[in-house]
Amino acid sequence: MDHAIQIEQLTKTFGNFTAVNAISFEVAPGEIFGFLGANGAGKTTALKMLTGLLKPSGGQAWVAGIDVQRKPEQVKRRIGYMSQKFSLYEDLTVRENIRLYGGIYGLKRTDIKAKTAVLLEKLQLEPYADQLVAGLPLGWRQKLAFSVALLHEPRIVFLDEPTSGVDPLTRRQFWDLIYEAAHNGVTLMVTTHYMDEAEYCNRVSIMVDGKIEALDTPRNMKKTFAAEDMDEVFRKLARSGS
Repeated sequence: MDHAIQIEQLTKTFGNFTAVNAISFEVAPGEIFGFLGANGAGKTTALKMLTGLLKPSGGQAWVAGIDVQRKPEQVKRRIGYMSQKFSLYEDLTVRENIRLYGGIYGLKRTDIKAKTAVLLEKLQLEPYADQLVAGLPLGWRQKLAFSVALLHEPRIVFLDEPTSGVDPLTRRQFWDLIYEAAHNGVTLMVTTHYMDEAEYCNRVSIMVDGKIEALDTPRNMKKTFAAEDMDEVFRKLARSGS
């Protein structure tokens, strides 16, 4: 694939309200692409269209070479997705969650068993494997949810504000997992309203009121806007859009 994700004039309206306004961009295979903006900017709506959860009102999008609007079910089978809200079952144990999602993704029983052992060791969750997920700290739950999203080895993973509500140290540890996935060739599209996380991405786009107001590497963006950090870039863009 030339592009893991390709979007042309993608639009979503709800009545008279335009949540996503004719956005266009491409994401390269293996890239960490930051999809930034304040709450309500349209990030989650755009992500739901790209993952086949929401039908676009206009424009086109291809994920893994598949037309999202025409074949959403094929898209769903080829991607990993971690929602803004915690996506595992809190009334199941850690081990049971891994087994459940392995089955949903169509993995063989022997593969699920092997992957469960590897994942528990990697996340250092072996002592808590048979504990209910509800009893784990939020940061551990988020790292587990991300690892489960990679269980079926998708080449493209969408992460919707995965570090929301966790402490700075856990956020950094979570990004170590993202780096590892990218190093293994996975394309990652990450939405966040934490501007410091833009520094961890290969490229970032910044949405303001449903439109992409800037798209470049963090270094180039700071240079373009004569800003010390990405937070200052965002504030300048937000002021110009208001």
